[in-house]
Amino acid sequence: MKIEYLHTMVRVKNLQNSISFYELLGLEETRRMDSESGRFTLVFMSPPGQKNAHLELTYNWDGDDLLPSDSRHFGHLAYQVENIYETCTYLMANNVTINRPPRDGRMAFIRSPDNVSIELLQMNNTLEPIEPWVSMKNVGKW
Repeated sequence: MKIEYLHTMVRVKNLQNSISFYELLGLEETRRMDSESGRFTLVFMSPPGQKNAHLELTYNWDGDDLLPSDSRHFGHLAYQVENIYETCTYLMANNVTINRPPRDGRMAFIRSPDNVSIELLQMNNTLEPIEPWVSMKNVGKW
């Protein structure tokens, strides 16, 4: 049996807010489809050079009563970053809450505008634990 990864889909409440958030992470829009008859928009985003690692944002034009208030049943998306501290500093400067700070120099968690949990992992070797990260507490759920 042959199997091939296609994408991960998340429903979003505000398409532009979600696109802006994922752009902060470095993802780029690779494809978009608007369905007049189905009254929805699909936006596919991927990290640069990784066109087979799609995140599909699904936006229902008439709202979506299926969106839960807490998406923990979903699990999380995970992305590797070149420098966990620089990434988290950049995200904080853009008003993204770091729910689980990278105290260990290796892992952090954030949430999207639609409450999707996102794990950020240090690429290659774990960085030396440093302040202010070592002393930062968890915020909310991650």
